[in-house]
Amino acid sequence: MGPGSHRLSLSISVSSLGLLLLLPLLPECFGAEGRLAHKLFRDLFANYTSALRPVADTDQALNVTLEVTLSQIIDMDERNQVLTLYLWIRQEWTDAYLRWDPDAYGGLDAIRIPSSLVWRPDIILYNKADAQAPASASTNVVLRHDGAVRWDAPAITRSSCRVDVSAFPFDAQRCGLTFGSWTHGGHQLDVQPRGAAASLADFVENVEWRVLGMPARRRVLTYGCCSEPYPDVTFTLLLRRRAAAYVCNLLLPCVLISLLAPLAFHLPADSGEKVSLGVTVLLALTVFQLLLAESMPPAESVPLIGKYYMATMTMVTFSTALTILIMNLHYCGPSARPVPAWARTLLLGRLARGLCVRERGEPCGQSRPPESSPSPQPPDREAGPPAGPCHEPRCLCHQEALLRHVATITNTFHRHRAAQRCHEEWKRLAHVMDRFFLGIFFSMALVMSLLVLVQAL
Repeated sequence: MGPGSHRLSLSISVSSLGLLLLLPLLPECFGAEGRLAHKLFRDLFANYTSALRPVADTDQALNVTLEVTLSQIIDMDERNQVLTLYLWIRQEWTDAYLRWDPDAYGGLDAIRIPSSLVWRPDIILYNKADAQAPASASTNVVLRHDGAVRWDAPAITRSSCRVDVSAFPFDAQRCGLTFGSWTHGGHQLDVQPRGAAASLADFVENVEWRVLGMPARRRVLTYGCCSEPYPDVTFTLLLRRRAAAYVCNLLLPCVLISLLAPLAFHLPADSGEKVSLGVTVLLALTVFQLLLAESMPPAESVPLIGKYYMATMTMVTFSTALTILIMNLHYCGPSARPVPAWARTLLLGRLARGLCVRERGEPCGQSRPPESSPSPQPPDREAGPPAGPCHEPRCLCHQEALLRHVATITNTFHRHRAAQRCHEEWKRLAHVMDRFFLGIFFSMALVMSLLVLVQAL
């Protein structure tokens, strides 16, 4: 072995010897720190009371800084208008009687003690909606050598919140949480928020509500019971409902059904399913209305989606009633009156050309001019029947009788053609009305659906 290895062995031996000499001193060092903390605790609380405000001058207001961290939205009860939150509340103030010199206690500048041993501000939630009495969290406070006290406590709060569901399910809510002292006025205790808003760094996302922010605002109010002002801090929680589930489960089916309802005007009248389609659509909307009533929170005003359902059901009802009336026009029998002249001009003329309602082989934009039904010619009765039977085979009286029979057949045929033409005009008029109301109701359903769906964007 060389000289280098001897030096390395010697240095290791010296280091091991030093550690062995320091080991007995470590418990004494830690024990000294613990003894100093006990001594500091006894010195601080020898003549201390937590019943009085810790200020050197009783006329001086004690400043309390309030900080709130939103951790979770537990529940939003729209029916009872109660908001349940899980918060972390931090309060900081200065205790004039809990100060010490760190050098006198081995550099000890902070200790942690139970919060029940020190004075605590009676800051509570004003708009509390819980019947139980407020309970203080059994957490420690951090006490620093300059008298600064920091108290961090978790809390589950139930606060009242006015819920406006007029725009449900695209509604936004504003829920305020007002904190302030219950017995100390502004001349004794002043509350200030830390920062312009509550912290959302540790917030757990909610499946139904999206948090837009939680700004803080300080107010100073004077109540009727007392003459002195009372400061408070209000944290306003801004929420917006996540409407994706409601759109997929309640809104889109209603939109599709409402777009299906006007198609009853496009069905042929001879199919016999025009009225059945309208009634089926109305029953489907009624079922969805019952499902909506179960999931929709109660409110003074009708929510947006409720108005949409009622408007859609009203539209389907009117379309079904109009379908029945148009069916009556379609099935007008031969005994019906002819189509009025104004209806023949406006509906069968101009409106039919505008809606491209035409006969087979007729180009769009041109309608067949209404034909006037020829008046049947009565048989010629000027020539009366022959005075008596004629036995001549080529007598003119036989030809006159034949002409009278032909005239009777011709008149009967003309009357039948006139009745058939009148019936065809009523059927064509029903077809024009079907095409007209198809465009009207389909446009109404499309506009209403777009107005509601645009709220989701």
